[in-house]
Amino acid sequence: MKKTVVYKFTFLSIIAFTFLGCNSDDKQNIEQRNWQLSWSDEFDGAAGELPDASKWAFDIGTGENGWGNSELQYYTNRPENVSQDGNGNLVITALKESYNSSQYTSARIKTKDLFAQKYGRFEARLQTPYGQGLWPAFWLLGSNIDQVNWPQCGEIDVMELRGQLPSTVNGTLHGPGFSGANAISGSYTYMNDRFDVGFHVFAVEWDADKIDFFVDGFLYKRLGKSDVPGEWVYDNPFFMILNVAVGGNYVGNPNSGTPFPQKMTIDYVRVYNLGN
Repeated sequence: MKKTVVYKFTFLSIIAFTFLGCNSDDKQNIEQRNWQLSWSDEFDGAAGELPDASKWAFDIGTGENGWGNSELQYYTNRPENVSQDGNGNLVITALKESYNSSQYTSARIKTKDLFAQKYGRFEARLQTPYGQGLWPAFWLLGSNIDQVNWPQCGEIDVMELRGQLPSTVNGTLHGPGFSGANAISGSYTYMNDRFDVGFHVFAVEWDADKIDFFVDGFLYKRLGKSDVPGEWVYDNPFFMILNVAVGGNYVGNPNSGTPFPQKMTIDYVRVYNLGN
């Protein structure tokens, strides 16, 4: 069921979820904040409709070297790979099929040139796919990427998951001097649950000095300027990306036990800035 949009709320200290996760080295003394909604997509379109073209664009094809990660999928803008379900969700579907010389298809959507924001709270409520070689992600890139390239533009991975580890998500920063395998990361693991069996809210809260990573309101990692071994490049607007990759350096390739099709179902994406 779609939750009512909250246009203004106060984010308070949260301790109720500490028994669910591990790998947190941060106190839950989160300062009181007055968040104001600045952008959202509730995905309330009819079944089979593509995402709103005023909010989302597409990456198409296999990219250079599998989008830089040796990924196997061909990204499309077909409803078979990305469409609204008529129940308030957007569904990105990875399929095993022969398509344009690739063995798999999926989708990758982005707000590049349509929406970007410097600082604030970026969140998505979604359910992940699972299985060896599946790589769902909700992430941000600096909107200056065409001028300075990656990783100088900066990357904030709000959530990425290895499909073979469906109980663990990671939040990561990439930048000059700390990208790829040398990125700075934190993880959150459920003891008795999996991210593919229900919806969860993944978020970052970002300001001039730090970026906080959350799962279902629980702060599991805080990364500040002193934690970054290179240049802090998180002082420009960033745009958002949602995708499901198949294969790649981060997850390995699917195997005979990987079930297809696989779906990432997104209930909403919301962005907030700080009110007065």
